[in-house]
Amino acid sequence: MWSAFPFHHDYNEKLYLILTEVYSESNVDHSSLRGEKIKDIKDSEDVKTPQNEGNSNEKKLPEIDNFDYSEFGSIIPEDKAEKETPTEVKPSDKDDEKTDGKTGDTNDGTKDTENTRDTRDIENEEEKKEVKEVEEEGEEGEKVELPEKEVKEIKEEEIEKEAVESIEKAKKKKRFWGGKGEKKEKKEKEKKEKKEKRKKKKKKHEPLFEPYNPETHGPLIEYSPPKGWEIIDEYWIKEHYAKVYIINSDEVHDQKYVVVEPKLNPYELEVYYELKKILKDELESIEIDETSDKEAVLKDEVDKLIKSIGIDLQPLSYYKIIYYLVRDIVHYERISTFMEDKFLEDISCNGYNIPIFVFHRNYANLETNVVFDDPSELDAFVISLAQRCGKHISIADPMIDATMPDGSRIQMTLGKEVTDRGSTFTIRKFREEPVTPVDLIAWKTFSAEEMAYLWLCIENKKSLIFAGGTASGKTTSMNAISLFIPRRAKIVTIEDTREIMLPHENWIPAVTRDAFHGDKSSIDMYDLLKAALRQRPEFIIVGEVRGKEALTLFQAMSTGHTTYSTLHADTVSGVIHRLENPPIGVPRAMLDALDIISIQAQTFIGKKRVRRNMEISEIVGLDPYSKMLRTTTVFQWDSVNDTHKVVGASKTLEDIRKSRGWSVKQLQKELERRKQVLEFMVSHRIHDFKSVANIIHAYQSNPEKILEKMEIVV
Repeated sequence: MWSAFPFHHDYNEKLYLILTEVYSESNVDHSSLRGEKIKDIKDSEDVKTPQNEGNSNEKKLPEIDNFDYSEFGSIIPEDKAEKETPTEVKPSDKDDEKTDGKTGDTNDGTKDTENTRDTRDIENEEEKKEVKEVEEEGEEGEKVELPEKEVKEIKEEEIEKEAVESIEKAKKKKRFWGGKGEKKEKKEKEKKEKKEKRKKKKKKHEPLFEPYNPETHGPLIEYSPPKGWEIIDEYWIKEHYAKVYIINSDEVHDQKYVVVEPKLNPYELEVYYELKKILKDELESIEIDETSDKEAVLKDEVDKLIKSIGIDLQPLSYYKIIYYLVRDIVHYERISTFMEDKFLEDISCNGYNIPIFVFHRNYANLETNVVFDDPSELDAFVISLAQRCGKHISIADPMIDATMPDGSRIQMTLGKEVTDRGSTFTIRKFREEPVTPVDLIAWKTFSAEEMAYLWLCIENKKSLIFAGGTASGKTTSMNAISLFIPRRAKIVTIEDTREIMLPHENWIPAVTRDAFHGDKSSIDMYDLLKAALRQRPEFIIVGEVRGKEALTLFQAMSTGHTTYSTLHADTVSGVIHRLENPPIGVPRAMLDALDIISIQAQTFIGKKRVRRNMEISEIVGLDPYSKMLRTTTVFQWDSVNDTHKVVGASKTLEDIRKSRGWSVKQLQKELERRKQVLEFMVSHRIHDFKSVANIIHAYQSNPEKILEKMEIVV
């Protein structure tokens, strides 16, 4: 039994005798005490036995050498474990005197110190071996986990690697880019993706007909413009099935947006409605997850139904019916073409028997050939749109704002309760790929100098408001410049409907919530903003300020939070006037916390409608005598030459220079470097969201490496 005890045999016997004498006056069973004591020591080998204090007549336990904790090297910092090596402790003369008569003597009358020293030497050697083993395991990296700092460094290295790869790829492909070459490259990529998707699809059974081929089956659509109209533009939305024509008339001086789809004959219409009716019940019993291909599932069910019912269909009729079933069940029925058209920004239905209007990026507002003739059909369509958005609309609550499954914003009204011409809906389409600062420079909305200025200001936590009229690009610009926020910074966004998209991981997107029926617990932007201040964010982004939440926003600015927001105003003085007066009502003294105001507008370059940043101004401070806010304009748009010019000195840049300890030359050099990085991405057509974000964040962590790869010398 003693062989399991960590100390020497003779020493343990002496320890047992001492324990027996110490507890001799008590009625404890010594045999059981011996077993329990050994068990306790086995369970905790690292416990020191304290010396008994008090009565001098009591026998005291011998002092046991300090235990070395080097075996716990896995929870002690590595450098500490290496420095603290076990050392042999030599007992002093006083210790020898204290231990006289306490340790017991050997047969020859000498103290048993040699045995104890031998035991300590053996233990120290074993502990040294254990320390070495722990150190070796730490070097090999098999059992020791990486510290959090190393994990962060690895992530930063990955981002830098991706950024460098994007730069190298852009350099290699630059000569192939531009015009037709880019379009061909995109088409080839899309074809490859389609082929890969087709290969991945698992065919449960043989399809009824072979895939559509226009050469063997003939065209599905035909179109010729009315008299006096000519086609000025055309493009496919869904190849072979849906096409858009832009037609123009010099007589009426108007343009129209025409959607052309396959036409169904009476027999095909009857089959379509019958299949659609049966499918509504059949599809309810099918479990579909987010990764499932809904179109493939629907086509399989249609094929089964046609076979089981025994419907006689020609291939061309089958392709037409399948197209409409997929369009109306999987997609957005009549407006599916509008939703899939990447050139459209807004879709507006103004009531019954009124054509739907769209806003086209190249042709502005256009009337379409899509009309809801039946009031009940339009009402049912609006209700179905609300249900897809997870909302409820009814005569009791006939007006709602919502976000569609693809992220687009929609506003709906039902019936004639609030709109005399019947149900309405307006959709502001969501871009699949968010706009980046590089896009804004390429579109000439901002200049590279302005964007470099904003980059440096945002990185140094300067607050900013984007102001402008409706559809002037305020939210788009705010989302784009948010890429300049440092990657690790904590961000809270507050919106009525989700529009802002960021690549940052440390981000809380908050959205307002309407009250339920019979419930007063609605959550507005003011509530979300108060909650955000308790979440300790570094940056707060508010979709739009229009009420009491603006006061809380400026209080957040005054307490050191960097904030970005949008506001409806056309000039800097208009911004200040709106902020100071009801319903916002921010005190003038608090406006001094705002650093920059950017004014945007929709304007015309010749006949083309464009968006431009009209000016970037700074709030210099509050005049102590007149109590007026002093502002200065730094950049201004020149409408004659369509350029942005520097027209004034920047107080914000001067504050950044002082806080960073830069000279004027160093500040100018940093602005020039950032400008050239942005121009490099524009000239090499690096527009995709992820690549731009990676390059910006890689520059923030390792600017020299990015400049070297881009071959930029300043």
